[in-house]
Parts: sequence; structure tokens; C-alpha cells
Amino acid sequence: MKFTAGQIAEYLNGSVEGDPGATVDDVSRIEEGRPGTLAFLSNPKYEKFLYATKASVVLVNSEFKPSGNISCTLVRVDDAYQAIAALLQLREEMKPALTGISGNASVDTSAIIGADVYIGHYAVISEGVHVGDNVKIHPQVFIGEDVRIGRNTVLYPGVKIYPGCIIGEECTLHAGVVVGSDGFGFAPQSDSNYRKIPQVGNVVVEDRVEIGANSTIDRAMMGSTIIREGVKLDNLIQVAHSVEIGRNTVIAAQTGIAGSTKVGADCMVGGQVGIIGHLTVADGTRIAAQSGVAGNITEKNTIVQGSPSFQYSKYQRSYVLYRKLPQLYERLQKLEEDIEAMRRAAE
Repeated sequence: MKFTAGQIAEYLNGSVEGDPGATVDDVSRIEEGRPGTLAFLSNPKYEKFLYATKASVVLVNSEFKPSGNISCTLVRVDDAYQAIAALLQLREEMKPALTGISGNASVDTSAIIGADVYIGHYAVISEGVHVGDNVKIHPQVFIGEDVRIGRNTVLYPGVKIYPGCIIGEECTLHAGVVVGSDGFGFAPQSDSNYRKIPQVGNVVVEDRVEIGANSTIDRAMMGSTIIREGVKLDNLIQVAHSVEIGRNTVIAAQTGIAGSTKVGADCMVGGQVGIIGHLTVADGTRIAAQSGVAGNITEKNTIVQGSPSFQYSKYQRSYVLYRKLPQLYERLQKLEEDIEAMRRAAE
């Protein structure tokens, strides 16, 4: 479907600078813009591409002031990044809705299936499952006994949800996500072997949570591992047993959180972060990529970096000295040589 710059501006409460009749039927990155596509500019680092892009229409912030000639039509909006997100969401909503249950799916007769549900090929819906309205279950998804899934949730191919877990409304679980696998619980024995501790809890994922591909959320030994509403998890994340992640926290790829740790609300965790078990991380904490958190963070809105992590500004100052260590070592050697020469001269 084609849209004009004027229609886009009207939808976004923006204004057109150029041809309001310019049409687009696809989107593109501004540095790879093609005729008939819509691009956006929000990061000043990409401004140079605006003057050469072949995109027909580009979204820009309302206060943007070009420094060169522009051949495309601009649509000025309050926030170009939020505007493109809104348009992409609209595009997704305009796709034909998936509905119906595949004849190749296995749906237990005791399962309760809501209205307008899609269940793809070779999906398995076990005994006692309750699936809310408008849930989309893609091919080869496994849903164990007594699982609850809220309305408007999407489970992409290969998702596995173990028995007894609860998934809220408007959640998105990407391909390969595993929810409710056993926590890593083993008791050491006198003969150096380990006895497995049964993991009898579950996982509770609240509303509007997104979990990236191949991430794993372990069930609690007792009680629940809890992912609070609005949490966004990237790909390849490990959340161990009995962890709780507070609302609206975002965590980047390859992060691991050990058992029984409580991460607060509104936190931001960079990629490849490791957090040891039985810790508390305060609300609003920011943890830089590749940091190792080995102690409680009790003060809200703290920024930490390093392994073991500590206060961000102190880390930055320390790192400046760390990079100078070779030169400092050379100076120290020279001083030692000078002192030794002075000592010998005095003898």
C-alpha cells in the first residue's frame, strides 16, 4: 500500500517540507535509501547521508536544520525515532492476521483456547493449558501442562514453555526461547558426586514482556522466577532460578543472572554482563557492557562498570591510569636505576 508524505505527516501530527504528494510503499535505512521508500534521521552521525539519499521521504526532528541541499521530501516531527517506530508498528498491524488451528498441531482436548487464536504446524498444546484471545502460536512451539498464556501474546517458532508457567498479556517470545527449564540446583555429596535438587517452582512472565531469541528463564526451586511487566530481554540471555527482574528493565544480549538475584525496576544492563547470585540491584541501576556485578547495589540510579564493577566515574578515571601503566612502569624503572647510580656514586 502506498502513502503520501502528506498522509504520513497527518498521521504523525507533523509537517511536510517539499512535495506532499511524494509516495512511498516501503522503508529503508537512510544510507541505503531507494526511490519510493521512507527513511528517518534521528542520530546526527547519519546527517551526511541525508544529502545523498535516494529515499523519497525522510522523517526528521522538527528542530533539524540542514547544512546542505536536500532532494527528498522531509516530514518534520517531534521525535523521528518514535515516529518511525509508530509507522513500523502500523505496518505490522496492517498485515493479514494469522488465525486458525493447523491440522498438524496437537491440542489436548482439555485445553481452553480463546477466540481468534492461531496455532501453527506441529505445535503441541498440553493438558490443562489456557490460551487467551488472539494469541499467535507459531509452528513447533511446545506448551506444557497447565500453562497460562494471556491474550495478544505471540510465541514464535520453537518456543518451549515448561509445565505450570504463566505468560502474561501482549508478550512476545522469539524463536528458541525456553521458559521454565530446571534451575541449576545440585547438592554436593560426600563422595564428590552431586544430587539433583528437584525444581518444583515455576516462571511468571507478566504483561508486555519481550524475550529475545534463544534466551532461557529457569523455574524456581520453590516459588517463582518472576519477570515483571514491561521487561525487555535481548537474545541469548540466561535468567537463573528464583531471579526477579523489576518492571521496565532492559537487558542486552549474552547477559547472565545467577540464582535468587533481585534486579530492580527501570534498570539498563549492557551486553555480556554477569551478575552473581543472591544479590540486590537497586531501581534505575545502569550496568555497562561486560561488567561483573559481585556485590549488592543499594543506591538507586547508580551507574557501574568493570569486573568487579564499581562506580562509573571512578572506573573511567582508573582506566585512564591503567592505560598509562606501561609508561609509568618505564618511569619507575628509570627512577630505580637513577637511585642505584646515586647510591653507588655515594659509596
